Amino acid sequence: MKISEKQQNLLRMLPGIDTILEICDTEPFFENIPKSVLVRSGRSVVEDLRADILDGKHDISEQSLTEPSIMEEVKLRVKTIMAPNLIRTVNATGVVVHTNLGRSLLSDAAVENLLNIAKKYSNLEFDLSKGTRGSRNSNVEDIICELSGAEDAMVVNNNAGAVFLCLETISKGKKAIVSRGELVEIGGSFRIPDVMAKSGAILREVGTTNRTHFTDYERAIEDDTGLLLKVHTSNYSIVGFASDVSLEDLVSLGAKFRIPVMKDLGSGTFVDFSEFGLLKEPTVQETVATGADVITFSGDKLLGGPQAGIIVGRRSILDEIKQNPITRALRLDKLTLAALETTLRHYRNMDDAIASIPTLRMLTLPIHEVEAKAKALEEMLESIGDARMSVKLINTSSRAGGGSLPLLKLPSKGVGAIISGISANTIESHMRSHDPPVIGRIEEDVFIMDLRTILDDELPIIKNAFENMLKRA
Repeated sequence: MKISEKQQNLLRMLPGIDTILEICDTEPFFENIPKSVLVRSGRSVVEDLRADILDGKHDISEQSLTEPSIMEEVKLRVKTIMAPNLIRTVNATGVVVHTNLGRSLLSDAAVENLLNIAKKYSNLEFDLSKGTRGSRNSNVEDIICELSGAEDAMVVNNNAGAVFLCLETISKGKKAIVSRGELVEIGGSFRIPDVMAKSGAILREVGTTNRTHFTDYERAIEDDTGLLLKVHTSNYSIVGFASDVSLEDLVSLGAKFRIPVMKDLGSGTFVDFSEFGLLKEPTVQETVATGADVITFSGDKLLGGPQAGIIVGRRSILDEIKQNPITRALRLDKLTLAALETTLRHYRNMDDAIASIPTLRMLTLPIHEVEAKAKALEEMLESIGDARMSVKLINTSSRAGGGSLPLLKLPSKGVGAIISGISANTIESHMRSHDPPVIGRIEEDVFIMDLRTILDDELPIIKNAFENMLKRA
């Protein structure tokens, strides 16, 4: 690539890193910034400018390469690098369990207990009654059994880990029979067949994508069959000409041939959502009552706690799983245990659970309360008084998210914003770059904010984001 004389002159103006560091020593702004950050910031600014010059960017001029201009860029890079990468956001998407935005929010009580355990020593693995080493699982086992009706329980770091651990313990080197229609793929391209292969279980598919019968399972049982596996298709649904085998029937088949039956619930819940006019989802209690030997489900998602994988079932099988050396690699840390225990305690009183756990509160929030928040936000934005912006209430639908309740469309209310001279994409980009970021969605060139997933104290944040954007426009 031939470099023009103008480009050569601009390249000569670029300072060296030593020069930038010398300037940093003279400015109070950089006084407490680590040298590694200064070097990284200065180098990235110079490298970006060099690339822009070589690419022939029209906005690169001698003025933009002056010492003050370059040092302003360095300051911006320093601020970015010194700021935490993991930050809070405002979820205005209407997706309650939003995987990309951190899934379920913890209750106030769970956060308080988490902070208390984080700041102090605890009895994480110490039996206070005996004065000897204890099990970290014992902190939540009893309450999980109490709520679910299971004989025994344990927890690991997520449900994929729970499924893997159970398969590796029960069915390694043996066939695990599963319906072809239940070979699901979860977020991040993790697939049930892949998890099974890594566990050492031998996949034995039965039935077809849309129809699997009792006789399909029965005919597939052989001497080397180690498990009957049923996976809840919580992230998709087959409608129309479809059928599957109930867990109860699979349990009876397993009892006949003395083969363990495992159910992966995916998004486990202790709440019967049909009581709130929502779609029916099998609860953990109902699943345990079928007599399934092992059941796995998530601690976050519909349960509304921290990320965790919960395993419940027959004590004899849980004892085997607990002895598996892989358990140590999947165990929970004290902070997750603290948040999970408090979340589970809410479920001793279902009214408390609905009121205290944000995921449940958002999913069951009456439409008139969502509308009240939408009107409050509409009034806030109108009070800015900028004639370029128009806002309106809109009818919309929220989603459960997190691979849960795929057919559920929750009636909701949103606020749509249009700004003259500013495209919806530009509005979305600005809101996303605000501190904290406001994540909404675009429909028909309108920036939409769904109020079901917006917290009351976040309304002023949204107003402030729009005010800043309009000042800069």
